[in-house]
Amino acid sequence: MKPEWLEVALFDLGGVLVEFTGVPTLLSWIDGQMRPEELWRHWLTSPNVRAFETGAMEPEDFAELLIAELDLPVQRADFLDSFTHWPNGLFPGAMELISEIPRPIVRATLSNSNSLHWPRLMTEMGLSEAFDFHFASHLMGKIKPDKEAFEHVMSSLGSIPESILFLDDNQLNVDAALSLGIRAFRVQGVEEARFVMEEIGALRHSSA
Repeated sequence: MKPEWLEVALFDLGGVLVEFTGVPTLLSWIDGQMRPEELWRHWLTSPNVRAFETGAMEPEDFAELLIAELDLPVQRADFLDSFTHWPNGLFPGAMELISEIPRPIVRATLSNSNSLHWPRLMTEMGLSEAFDFHFASHLMGKIKPDKEAFEHVMSSLGSIPESILFLDDNQLNVDAALSLGIRAFRVQGVEEARFVMEEIGALRHSSA
């Protein structure tokens, strides 16, 4: 039986439902200059990343600027080819997890994404039809961890923060959601997401 407060199940994609190889790739390129958490923080706060993932910059310009910003030992064409394939496919059990969310709970995504990754996520990986709503940073012009991204979701769905379960693999985003009153959890991969959802009774047949 689902908890009475739960109206929306809101998912990050990369690192939660989708295997994302960006951090390992970048770490190999920068050769130990940052730890993974430092790299994530740099990525989420980089003006170039934010511009690209809010739809304000073209891929070629983004590649040139990020290569310079991080002093990456790659050419633009090679960077773009690698970057396009950072989303590496769904984690095993991702679709099954989504299908186990009982109605009338709304199924939605909130993802920092871009024009290169989004078509692969929606079409190639089949996520378009698995959810009721998708909120992609490059399409809405708002990006996590900014509060405006979460406020846009709540306004669009007509939901109060306490009615939303949000799962993300990055603590910065989780903290931002928590500060607004959203019930947010940091999870890495489908198994951790399933554990949290079963604990709160957000899946069919869960006992909570």
